[in-house]
Amino acid sequence: MTDSAPADLVVQAQDIATPQIKQLAHLAGADSIDALTAAETQAFRLSPVRNRSGVAEFCAEAGIDCGFVPRDQRLDSVRLVAMDMDSTLITIECVDEIADMRGLKPEIAAITASAMRGEIDFRESLARRVALLAGLDVAALSRVYDERLRLSPGAERMLAGFARAGARTLLVSGGFTFFTERLKARLGLDYTVASTLEIADGKLTGRIAGEIVDGRAKADVFARLGRELAGDDGLTVAIGDGANDLPMLRLADVSFAYHAKPAVRAATTYAIDQCGLDAILNFFR
Repeated sequence: MTDSAPADLVVQAQDIATPQIKQLAHLAGADSIDALTAAETQAFRLSPVRNRSGVAEFCAEAGIDCGFVPRDQRLDSVRLVAMDMDSTLITIECVDEIADMRGLKPEIAAITASAMRGEIDFRESLARRVALLAGLDVAALSRVYDERLRLSPGAERMLAGFARAGARTLLVSGGFTFFTERLKARLGLDYTVASTLEIADGKLTGRIAGEIVDGRAKADVFARLGRELAGDDGLTVAIGDGANDLPMLRLADVSFAYHAKPAVRAATTYAIDQCGLDAILNFFR
């Protein structure tokens, strides 16, 4: 979207004071302020945008998520929505919680965080983390799913909104099929792609069975489904938080960094830092 393209300003946060909205309208040169539907946050669309200078800086200082939204960016044009699993669709990093069952969470979480910042290769980092889990009883995976896995705020509302618009959903994760397949059944997702933990005699072997799903693998399946589903006029949407999501995010027509690392926020169309996943719906008319 060029700065000259007709656009609205969407702003969202847990709480936005009336003076802040008025100041934003003045900064953007907007004529109207419309309240948008939101679950546990406040959201407004300011129309039309005549000036962008200073808006992002004001919102950053005030703790407000914002984005300039093309007037023709419509929800019913979205054909494919792809999302990362760990720390995006769900609030945890599954491998870290599995490691906690062996008392290794700090050690493995440090590797996870480094990989998500892009400091070390994701494939190498996953192999190192999984190797430390060798010998763990497979029942630990069920405990993580039942006791610790929680959906991110607004996840179900976001998925329902895209489903009503006719979009297909893709869950892609370097994490594990044990979790993605359960989430697929629970949430009615259309497609899932993830790495598979190797299991022998009811215990983790410390290896991945088959290929590791890294950033390139995520991007490849997203590109293939996008070609099949979007056609010439449909939109593809991608949501992620870590460096291994960047190849997929860069392919999307509209990309979202969700509570993400700085490098990811800098590379996406929009960033959601203050709100839940359902805030994404408000960036479409």
